[in-house]
Amino acid sequence: MNKPTPLQSGTKAPDFSALDQDGKEYSKTSLLGSRYLIYFYPRDLTPGCTTEACALRDVYENFIKHDTLILGVSTDHAKSHRKFIDKNSLPFPLLVDEDHAIAEAFGVWGVKKFMGRTFDGVHRMSFLIGEEGKIVKTYEKVKPAEHALQVLNDLKL
Repeated sequence: MNKPTPLQSGTKAPDFSALDQDGKEYSKTSLLGSRYLIYFYPRDLTPGCTTEACALRDVYENFIKHDTLILGVSTDHAKSHRKFIDKNSLPFPLLVDEDHAIAEAFGVWGVKKFMGRTFDGVHRMSFLIGEEGKIVKTYEKVKPAEHALQVLNDLKL
């Protein structure tokens, strides 16, 4: 079990490819030329993850005005993602990372402690990726309710 070591600003985003809840493929290559926020969260339909997703949903139009896509990533399967999207009216895709390869590539997979247990899992972190495929900003300490506005403020700079 290792500590997470998230990639930092100025680093090229790692190669990745994943399907969303509907089977549409997203990859680093397909996203070149687009700015996007890729946010990692532990689990669908949990309180903190729902708070974060709904906060992003509530300001989604502002992300669109800044030409910035939102991609959520967790290790849940496609049906779980679909249920999460439907229950919370999420307007952005959730990528399936069941083998946690994307989480590992971005450095957000590592040891966690919860209710006296120690285990490996996804840490709540995000990355703002520029059009050229480089990380513009790494968000290591994400507060679910505040994160969406924090990123929007950074987009205005």
